[in-house]
Amino acid sequence: MRKFDYAEMTTRNRGFVTEEEQEKLRAARVFIPGVGGMGGAAFMALVRAGVGHFIIADIDVFELSNLNRQLFATLDTVGRSKAEAARDGALCINPEAQIEVLGAEWTEQLDSLIGKTHVVINGMDDAGAGVHLYRRAKAHGRTIIDAYASPLPSVTRVGPSAPRLEERLNYPTVGVDWRAVTPAMKVACLEAEIKYVLTHSSSHKYVDLAIAGEVAAGKRSRFSFSTMVTMAGTMMAEEALSVILERSGGTDYRGWFFNPHAGRVERPLPAILAVPKGLLVRKFMREMIG
Repeated sequence: MRKFDYAEMTTRNRGFVTEEEQEKLRAARVFIPGVGGMGGAAFMALVRAGVGHFIIADIDVFELSNLNRQLFATLDTVGRSKAEAARDGALCINPEAQIEVLGAEWTEQLDSLIGKTHVVINGMDDAGAGVHLYRRAKAHGRTIIDAYASPLPSVTRVGPSAPRLEERLNYPTVGVDWRAVTPAMKVACLEAEIKYVLTHSSSHKYVDLAIAGEVAAGKRSRFSFSTMVTMAGTMMAEEALSVILERSGGTDYRGWFFNPHAGRVERPLPAILAVPKGLLVRKFMREMIG
Protein backbone atom coordinates (compact mmCIF):
# COMPACT_ATOMS: atom_id res chain seq x y z
CA MET A 1 0.00 0.00 0.00
CA ARG A 2 1.30 3.44 -0.93
CA LYS A 3 2.50 5.64 1.91
CA PHE A 4 0.09 8.45 2.87
CA ASP A 5 1.13 12.04 2.27
CA TYR A 6 -1.15 14.86 3.47
CA ALA A 7 0.36 17.45 1.12
CA GLU A 8 -0.24 15.22 -1.89
CA MET A 9 -3.77 14.35 -0.76
CA THR A 10 -4.71 18.04 -0.57
CA THR A 11 -2.70 19.34 -3.52
CA ARG A 12 -5.80 19.77 -5.70
CA ASN A 13 -7.46 21.86 -3.00
CA ARG A 14 -5.17 24.72 -4.01
CA GLY A 15 -7.17 27.29 -5.93
CA PHE A 16 -10.10 26.83 -3.58
CA VAL A 17 -7.98 27.37 -0.46
CA THR A 18 -4.53 28.84 0.03
CA GLU A 19 -1.64 26.96 1.59
CA GLU A 20 -2.20 28.89 4.82
CA GLU A 21 -5.91 28.07 4.80
CA GLN A 22 -5.14 24.39 4.23
CA GLU A 23 -3.01 24.39 7.37
CA LYS A 24 -5.89 26.04 9.19
CA LEU A 25 -8.15 23.18 8.11
CA ARG A 26 -5.55 20.66 9.19
CA ALA A 27 -5.50 22.19 12.68
CA ALA A 28 -9.28 22.59 12.97
CA ARG A 29 -11.53 20.47 15.18
CA VAL A 30 -15.15 19.71 14.28
CA PHE A 31 -17.78 18.10 16.50
CA ILE A 32 -20.41 15.97 14.72
CA PRO A 33 -23.09 14.26 16.82
CA GLY A 34 -24.78 11.90 14.38
CA VAL A 35 -22.68 10.45 11.53
CA GLY A 36 -25.34 8.52 9.66
CA GLY A 37 -27.00 10.36 6.76
CA MET A 38 -26.29 14.08 6.45
CA GLY A 39 -23.81 14.03 9.33
CA GLY A 40 -21.89 11.18 7.71
CA ALA A 41 -21.83 12.93 4.33
CA ALA A 42 -20.57 16.14 5.96
CA PHE A 43 -17.95 14.16 7.88
CA MET A 44 -16.63 12.46 4.75
CA ALA A 45 -16.49 15.75 2.83
CA LEU A 46 -14.53 17.43 5.63
CA VAL A 47 -12.11 14.51 5.92
CA ARG A 48 -11.42 14.74 2.19
CA ALA A 49 -11.04 18.53 2.48
CA GLY A 50 -8.22 17.91 4.94
CA VAL A 51 -9.77 18.84 8.29
CA GLY A 52 -7.48 17.16 10.79
CA HIS A 53 -9.41 16.74 14.05
CA PHE A 54 -12.89 15.44 14.79
CA ILE A 55 -15.10 14.42 17.66
CA ILE A 56 -17.91 12.22 16.39
CA ALA A 57 -20.76 10.62 18.32
CA ASP A 58 -23.59 8.25 17.53
CA ILE A 59 -25.67 5.82 19.59
CA ASP A 60 -26.87 3.69 16.68
CA VAL A 61 -25.53 0.84 14.56
CA PHE A 62 -25.74 0.63 10.79
CA GLU A 63 -28.75 -1.25 9.43
CA LEU A 64 -29.62 -2.56 5.97
CA SER A 65 -32.06 0.32 5.49
CA ASN A 66 -29.13 2.76 5.82
CA LEU A 67 -27.47 1.43 2.66
CA ASN A 68 -29.65 3.63 0.46
CA ARG A 69 -28.06 6.90 1.61
CA GLN A 70 -25.47 6.74 4.42
CA LEU A 71 -21.95 6.93 3.00
CA PHE A 72 -20.24 4.87 5.69
CA ALA A 73 -22.93 2.15 5.54
CA THR A 74 -21.79 -0.95 3.63
CA LEU A 75 -22.52 -4.63 3.99
CA ASP A 76 -19.28 -4.83 5.96
CA THR A 77 -20.40 -2.17 8.46
CA VAL A 78 -24.03 -3.29 8.96
CA GLY A 79 -24.39 -4.19 12.64
CA ARG A 80 -21.39 -2.06 13.66
CA SER A 81 -21.45 1.17 15.66
CA LYS A 82 -21.97 4.04 13.23
CA ALA A 83 -19.37 6.20 14.98
CA GLU A 84 -16.72 3.48 15.03
CA ALA A 85 -17.35 2.44 11.43
CA ALA A 86 -17.29 6.09 10.29
CA ARG A 87 -14.01 6.63 12.12
CA ASP A 88 -12.46 3.57 10.47
CA GLY A 89 -13.71 4.66 7.06
CA ALA A 90 -12.32 8.16 7.55
CA LEU A 91 -8.93 6.79 8.57
CA CYS A 92 -8.82 4.88 5.28
CA ILE A 93 -8.92 8.31 3.62
CA ASN A 94 -6.63 10.22 5.99
CA PRO A 95 -4.82 7.95 8.46
CA GLU A 96 -3.33 11.02 10.15
CA ALA A 97 -6.73 12.42 11.17
CA GLN A 98 -7.34 12.56 14.92
CA ILE A 99 -10.84 11.22 15.58
CA GLU A 100 -12.41 10.86 19.02
CA VAL A 101 -15.40 8.52 19.11
CA LEU A 102 -18.24 8.78 21.63
CA GLY A 103 -21.60 7.11 22.24
CA ALA A 104 -24.50 8.28 24.39
CA GLU A 105 -22.13 9.84 26.94
CA TRP A 106 -21.53 12.84 24.67
CA THR A 107 -24.57 14.64 26.08
CA GLU A 108 -23.03 14.68 29.56
CA GLN A 109 -19.67 15.87 28.21
CA LEU A 110 -21.10 18.51 25.92
CA ASP A 111 -19.63 21.58 27.60
CA SER A 112 -16.08 20.28 27.37
CA LEU A 113 -16.63 18.98 23.82
CA ILE A 114 -18.01 22.23 22.43
CA GLY A 115 -15.37 24.24 24.23
CA LYS A 116 -12.57 22.62 22.24
CA THR A 117 -14.17 22.67 18.77
CA HIS A 118 -14.30 25.33 16.06
CA VAL A 119 -17.74 24.43 14.72
CA VAL A 120 -20.54 21.91 15.35
CA ILE A 121 -22.49 19.98 12.70
CA ASN A 122 -25.80 18.56 13.90
CA GLY A 123 -26.37 15.16 12.30
CA MET A 124 -29.03 14.00 14.77
CA ASP A 125 -32.79 13.77 14.54
CA ASP A 126 -33.49 13.70 18.30
CA ALA A 127 -35.29 16.85 19.45
CA GLY A 128 -34.25 16.54 23.11
CA ALA A 129 -30.55 16.19 22.46
CA GLY A 130 -30.86 18.78 19.70
CA VAL A 131 -32.15 21.56 21.96
CA HIS A 132 -29.41 20.67 24.47
CA LEU A 133 -26.81 21.01 21.70
CA TYR A 134 -28.16 24.38 20.56
CA ARG A 135 -28.34 25.81 24.07
CA ARG A 136 -24.80 24.82 25.00
CA ALA A 137 -23.40 26.01 21.66
CA LYS A 138 -24.88 29.43 22.37
CA ALA A 139 -23.36 29.46 25.85
CA HIS A 140 -19.92 28.67 24.42
CA GLY A 141 -20.15 31.03 21.45
CA ARG A 142 -20.04 28.29 18.81
CA THR A 143 -21.81 28.09 15.47
CA ILE A 144 -24.02 25.11 14.58
CA ILE A 145 -24.46 23.91 11.01
CA ASP A 146 -27.76 22.10 10.56
CA ALA A 147 -30.47 21.17 8.04
CA TYR A 148 -34.23 20.81 8.11
CA ALA A 149 -36.20 17.56 8.01
CA SER A 150 -36.91 18.27 4.36
CA PRO A 151 -37.30 16.29 1.12
CA LEU A 152 -35.21 19.03 -0.52
CA PRO A 153 -31.57 19.49 0.53
CA SER A 154 -31.26 22.37 2.99
CA VAL A 155 -28.68 24.00 5.22
CA THR A 156 -28.64 26.49 8.10
CA ARG A 157 -25.82 28.33 9.84
CA VAL A 158 -26.81 29.28 13.39
CA GLY A 159 -24.33 31.63 15.03
CA PRO A 160 -24.09 32.21 18.79
CA SER A 161 -26.34 35.28 18.75
CA ALA A 162 -28.95 33.87 16.34
CA PRO A 163 -32.30 32.63 17.67
CA ARG A 164 -32.42 28.95 18.50
CA LEU A 165 -34.51 26.61 16.36
CA GLU A 166 -36.86 25.86 19.27
CA GLU A 167 -37.52 29.59 19.70
CA ARG A 168 -38.06 30.32 16.02
CA LEU A 169 -40.42 27.42 15.40
CA ASN A 170 -42.16 27.62 18.80
CA TYR A 171 -41.23 24.16 19.99
CA PRO A 172 -42.93 23.00 23.21
CA THR A 173 -39.40 22.43 24.58
CA VAL A 174 -38.78 26.12 25.32
CA GLY A 175 -37.94 26.44 29.01
CA VAL A 176 -37.98 22.64 29.48
CA ASP A 177 -34.91 20.71 30.63
CA TRP A 178 -33.72 18.70 27.64
CA ARG A 179 -33.86 15.48 29.68
CA ALA A 180 -37.57 16.11 30.33
CA VAL A 181 -38.53 16.31 26.65
CA THR A 182 -41.27 13.72 26.13
CA PRO A 183 -42.04 11.62 23.04
CA ALA A 184 -45.17 13.76 22.49
CA MET A 185 -43.03 16.90 22.54
CA LYS A 186 -40.67 15.37 19.99
CA VAL A 187 -43.58 14.67 17.64
CA ALA A 188 -44.77 18.27 18.09
CA CYS A 189 -41.26 19.54 17.28
CA LEU A 190 -41.20 17.49 14.08
CA GLU A 191 -44.65 18.76 13.10
CA ALA A 192 -43.49 22.36 13.61
CA GLU A 193 -40.41 21.72 11.48
CA ILE A 194 -42.44 20.10 8.70
CA LYS A 195 -44.85 23.05 8.76
CA TYR A 196 -41.90 25.42 8.30
CA VAL A 197 -40.51 23.33 5.43
CA LEU A 198 -43.86 23.18 3.63
CA THR A 199 -44.39 26.91 4.11
CA HIS A 200 -40.99 28.04 2.89
CA SER A 201 -40.21 25.54 0.14
CA SER A 202 -41.89 23.60 -2.65
CA SER A 203 -41.12 20.27 -0.95
CA HIS A 204 -44.73 19.10 -1.20
CA LYS A 205 -44.36 18.74 -4.97
CA TYR A 206 -41.74 16.03 -4.73
CA VAL A 207 -42.91 13.55 -2.06
CA ASP A 208 -45.72 11.14 -1.32
CA LEU A 209 -47.90 13.26 0.97
CA ALA A 210 -49.67 10.25 2.48
CA ILE A 211 -46.33 8.94 3.74
CA ALA A 212 -45.34 12.44 4.84
CA GLY A 213 -48.48 12.55 6.98
CA GLU A 214 -47.49 9.32 8.70
CA VAL A 215 -44.04 10.77 9.38
CA ALA A 216 -45.52 13.96 10.84
CA ALA A 217 -47.81 11.88 13.06
CA GLY A 218 -44.88 9.85 14.36
CA LYS A 219 -46.18 6.64 12.74
CA ARG A 220 -43.28 6.18 10.33
CA SER A 221 -39.56 6.93 10.26
CA ARG A 222 -38.42 9.85 8.14
CA PHE A 223 -37.99 9.00 4.50
CA SER A 224 -34.61 9.76 2.92
CA PHE A 225 -33.03 9.44 -0.51
CA SER A 226 -29.35 9.14 -1.42
CA THR A 227 -28.89 12.21 -3.61
CA MET A 228 -30.86 14.52 -1.32
CA VAL A 229 -29.04 13.40 1.82
CA THR A 230 -25.59 13.59 0.23
CA MET A 231 -26.25 17.06 -1.22
CA ALA A 232 -27.45 18.36 2.13
CA GLY A 233 -24.45 16.90 3.96
CA THR A 234 -22.07 18.44 1.44
CA MET A 235 -23.73 21.84 1.81
CA MET A 236 -23.35 21.51 5.58
CA ALA A 237 -19.66 20.71 5.16
CA GLU A 238 -19.19 23.76 2.93
CA GLU A 239 -20.69 26.01 5.62
CA ALA A 240 -18.47 24.42 8.27
CA LEU A 241 -15.41 25.15 6.11
CA SER A 242 -16.53 28.77 5.82
CA VAL A 243 -16.75 29.04 9.61
CA ILE A 244 -13.28 27.54 10.08
CA LEU A 245 -11.77 29.78 7.39
CA GLU A 246 -13.74 32.81 8.65
CA ARG A 247 -15.54 33.32 5.36
CA SER A 248 -19.01 34.80 5.08
CA GLY A 249 -20.74 31.60 3.95
CA GLY A 250 -23.86 31.27 1.86
CA THR A 251 -26.63 30.96 4.44
CA ASP A 252 -27.79 32.14 7.87
CA TYR A 253 -29.89 30.86 10.75
CA ARG A 254 -33.03 30.65 8.58
CA GLY A 255 -31.21 28.67 5.91
CA TRP A 256 -32.27 27.84 2.38
CA PHE A 257 -33.42 24.90 0.29
CA PHE A 258 -31.85 23.63 -2.91
CA ASN A 259 -34.34 22.34 -5.45
CA PRO A 260 -32.42 20.03 -7.82
CA HIS A 261 -35.63 19.21 -9.69
CA ALA A 262 -36.04 22.82 -10.83
CA GLY A 263 -32.42 23.97 -10.57
CA ARG A 264 -33.00 26.77 -8.10
CA VAL A 265 -32.46 27.92 -4.54
CA GLU A 266 -35.57 28.50 -2.43
CA ARG A 267 -35.17 31.00 0.41
CA PRO A 268 -37.56 31.60 3.33
CA LEU A 269 -40.58 33.70 2.38
CA PRO A 270 -41.12 37.21 3.78
CA ALA A 271 -43.72 37.39 6.53
CA ILE A 272 -46.35 38.95 4.27
CA LEU A 273 -46.33 35.75 2.21
CA ALA A 274 -45.40 33.23 4.90
CA VAL A 275 -48.30 34.02 7.23
CA PRO A 276 -51.16 33.25 4.82
CA LYS A 277 -49.34 30.26 3.34
CA GLY A 278 -48.63 29.01 6.86
CA LEU A 279 -52.36 29.05 7.64
CA LEU A 280 -53.04 26.95 4.57
CA VAL A 281 -50.21 24.56 5.47
CA ARG A 282 -51.55 24.17 9.01
CA LYS A 283 -54.98 23.26 7.66
CA PHE A 284 -53.40 20.90 5.13
CA MET A 285 -51.30 19.19 7.82
CA ARG A 286 -54.34 18.62 10.05
CA GLU A 287 -56.05 16.87 7.15
CA MET A 288 -52.86 15.03 6.14
CA ILE A 289 -52.19 13.69 9.64
CA GLY A 290 -55.84 12.77 10.03
